[in-house]
Amino acid sequence: MNLNIILQVVFYRTNAGSEPVREWLKGLDKEERKIIGEDIKTVQLGWPLGMPLVRKLDKGLWEVRIQLNRKIARVLFTTYEGMMILLHGFVKKSQKTPTNDLKLAKQRMATLGGRNG
Repeated sequence: MNLNIILQVVFYRTNAGSEPVREWLKGLDKEERKIIGEDIKTVQLGWPLGMPLVRKLDKGLWEVRIQLNRKIARVLFTTYEGMMILLHGFVKKSQKTPTNDLKLAKQRMATLGGRNG
């Protein structure tokens, strides 16, 4: 099957070599990982997308809005040269995206400068 991939999915990697989003995903159960993976794939194949699945948070920063069984997850990402770089993932506990989660994604985005991926 020939899928028309618009964005290649890449996990953000820290200087120490860890991949925070991949590690976060490993802590979720199989069904949750499957739902998140399917939503990320929808973005990958259909980019650019808008609400309800994708919402722009800031210049160059978007969130994939994921509905799990009894909770809501978010994966924050940026795009760079045909890549969808997954910067940060978390389960939402409030209506508003927490400031610390947003700040962390922006810090990670700022370190990219072409060296990531």
